Amino acid sequence: MKPSLQQSIAVARHKDKTWWHQKTHSVEDDFELSTVCHRPESMDKLQEQTKFTKKELQVLYRGFKNECPSGVVNEENFKTIYSQFFPQGDSSMYAHFLFEAFDTNKNGSVSFEDFVFGLSIILRGTINDRLNWAFNLYDLNKDGCITKEEMLDIMKSIYDMMGKYTYPTMQDDAPIEHVENFFQKMDQNKDGVVTIDEFIDSCKKDENIMQSMQLFDNVI
Repeated sequence: MKPSLQQSIAVARHKDKTWWHQKTHSVEDDFELSTVCHRPESMDKLQEQTKFTKKELQVLYRGFKNECPSGVVNEENFKTIYSQFFPQGDSSMYAHFLFEAFDTNKNGSVSFEDFVFGLSIILRGTINDRLNWAFNLYDLNKDGCITKEEMLDIMKSIYDMMGKYTYPTMQDDAPIEHVENFFQKMDQNKDGVVTIDEFIDSCKKDENIMQSMQLFDNVI
């Protein structure tokens, strides 16, 4: 049975070497034989452009192609796949925001290249890489700054996704308190918005914020 996308991501995250040896036939055969609508770049080129090894890319590709035979995934399919990660909550809104972040070409679909480029930054990127990616996720209208409303939309979607059983003592206003705490620290010139420089500078200086940012390790 081919690995699911969830299993493939887990392999890339934890470098489970057992997986590498279970899948011995060449993924290049899949590239040649598959009749997908979108053909990804060669593994060698993707290896040069990301921080994944060729073995990791092979496993990720198998999982991606198993879930997305056409070679691309649209938003509705992305939401369906992502919901399997968090069955205890409603992940649809967060999956929407995440899809927008992965869809760098803004063409309504995410290719294998889009997927691994984003995943490489999130899992293997430098602190600056990851913070820039997170800022882009929060900046919903892509105008170069984050408002309280944008951050609150993201926070609400994360709490909804995690589900009530994950936070048994969580109050309804928890996302609002989270955002207010973030903005108090990040909005350095008190103009009501957070710029990329403020965002990165605040995250690097505040250990609590950095720990909060680790939430992305769990929701990606």
